[in-house]
Amino acid sequence: MSTSPSLSLRPRPRRRLIAAAVAVALTVGTLAALAPATSASAASYPSWSDVEKAKASKSAQQAKVTEIKALIAGLTTKANAAKKSAEAAGTAYQTAQTKYDDATLTQQKLQSQADDAEKTAAASEEQAGQLAAQLGRASANDVTTDILTHPSKSGDLLYELGAMSKLSEQADGIYSQATQDRGIAQGLADKADLAKDALGKLADAAQQKMQAAQNAADEAQSAVDAQSDNQARLEAQLTLLTTSEANVEARYNKGVQVEKARQAALAAAAAKAAATSQGGSGGGSPNSSGWVRPSGGYQTSPYGYRVDPYTHYRALHAGVDLAPACYAPIYAAHSGTVTFAANGGGYGNEVVLDNGGGISTAYGHIVDGGILVSVGQHVSAGQQIAKIGSTGWSTGCHLHFETRINGSAVDPVPFMAARGISV
Repeated sequence: MSTSPSLSLRPRPRRRLIAAAVAVALTVGTLAALAPATSASAASYPSWSDVEKAKASKSAQQAKVTEIKALIAGLTTKANAAKKSAEAAGTAYQTAQTKYDDATLTQQKLQSQADDAEKTAAASEEQAGQLAAQLGRASANDVTTDILTHPSKSGDLLYELGAMSKLSEQADGIYSQATQDRGIAQGLADKADLAKDALGKLADAAQQKMQAAQNAADEAQSAVDAQSDNQARLEAQLTLLTTSEANVEARYNKGVQVEKARQAALAAAAAKAAATSQGGSGGGSPNSSGWVRPSGGYQTSPYGYRVDPYTHYRALHAGVDLAPACYAPIYAAHSGTVTFAANGGGYGNEVVLDNGGGISTAYGHIVDGGILVSVGQHVSAGQQIAKIGSTGWSTGCHLHFETRINGSAVDPVPFMAARGISV
């Protein structure tokens, strides 16, 4: 099914103990365990001692309930606003990247036309030069003098004169065509140069939007972390204020420890699964060129212009789609440094790697919570960096994989084939 772009919540050690629910179900004797309060949150939010003291009087108790409810509402509002801001920034980044990709193809087409026109102009000029040489040789013999000195051969000479006249007319036509061809070639070359100059600005704009999207995602992550770190505790404190439940704080803290252990076990299991799955059709040890297949699965959509299955408009598909299964591993196709790990608009949750030498690779539609790396991190070829999802402009779980040279998208199939990898 299709999903809309959503915020990428990157894992952060010590801050990713987020439970599936935020309510503390104390009424049934269970506890939704979330991350414990940090020292920063302790300075900003009521302590358990504050809550206990507030129970001493009805007015203090009501005031504390009002305060805590306002804090919970504020956390939710801030997190939601930050998510929307991150989504908008991701869409702006994707739009800028698409403009750059379209402009790159236009410039390449203009340059190809200019190159072809240059060859045509050069051929026309060469032909004109050959005729000029032929006329020069013919004019070396003075036809008028021949007619006067050899009147008996005047018929032949007049024929020669007529032939020269026709040749001259032909030469004029060829020269005119050569001039026209040269003008066309120059015009196309000028257009190609202008388009190339414009690419620089579009590339800068895309880079700036990408950075803005990353910053917005980081801010959103902080807001979500703050909500996750504090909301469950605040709701537990509300329970302490508004019910006769006993041992609320102790049960909350016990739940936190249980959740820590559960998260650690899940992380260990995921690491083990990733280690044992790298020998499949994706990942594994890099070949002699240092590359691996970024995921398993068949190719479901090639590089090139197509009618987008999500938007239903004709647009450039700047990569290839590989569809193994939802949550399947995504591997770094080559070693590199993470330059983007956030919401990418239509790309959904996306990771971009700088692989060095002007080459970069991008991995899109990652499942929510499935980005396993962070900006600035160095990764090795074959290392799992994410999990397959269907975020962004997607109609089903798959990896959108891009290869770029100096920022320009190139077809991943021949690119990877040249490096010994079939996608």
